[in-house]
Amino acid sequence: MNGPDLDEVLWQVWKTAELPEGYRAEIIEGALEVSPTGRRSHGLIANRVRRALDRFLDGGEYACHQDVNVIHKRKVWIPDAFVAPEDTEPFSDEEDMGVRADSVNLVVEVVSPGKRNQDRDRIRKRREYARAGIPVYVLIDDYDGQGAVTLFSGPRPDKADWEDIHRVPYGTDVTLPADGCE
Repeated sequence: MNGPDLDEVLWQVWKTAELPEGYRAEIIEGALEVSPTGRRSHGLIANRVRRALDRFLDGGEYACHQDVNVIHKRKVWIPDAFVAPEDTEPFSDEEDMGVRADSVNLVVEVVSPGKRNQDRDRIRKRREYARAGIPVYVLIDDYDGQGAVTLFSGPRPDKADWEDIHRVPYGTDVTLPADGCE
C-alpha cells in the first residue's frame, strides 16, 4: 500500500481536530481516543498530586506539569500530571505540539469511571508509557477495591510492561523511585 502509514494519518487527524470545549483527544495504541475532561473529583485528586509534587520539586530543575501533550513516535497522551524539566522548551517535539516522552520522568493518571476509561488508564496507557520508556507510572484508582495507588517502575519498552509493580490500598504510604523525580 502506498501512502502514509496509520500513525502518520492519526497524527494528521489529531493535529487538525477541532473538538468541542470539554473534550480532549489522544493517540493510544493506534487509535484516536476522544474523551471528556475529568469530573470535579478527578480534578481535585490530580491537583493535589500536582501541588505535592511541586512542593517536593521546588528549587530544582524539574517541575510537575498538567494539560500538556506528551509525544512519543506519533503517539500523544495527556497525563493528569507528569514530572519533566521545568523548562520544557528544549524537549519540545519537532512540531512544538508537546513535550517529548524521553524528557518525562514520571506520569500520573487518575482513573475515571466507566470500563472504557478504566481500561484506557489501567491497560492501554500503562503499555504506552512502558513502550516510551517513561521511568515511573503512578495510577490512582478509586475503582480498585476501596481505592488503590499502583506504582509501575522499570519500564520494559520491548515488552510494553514493567519490571516492578507495587499496588497499595489508599491510606498506605508510597515512596516514589528517585528516577521519577529527578
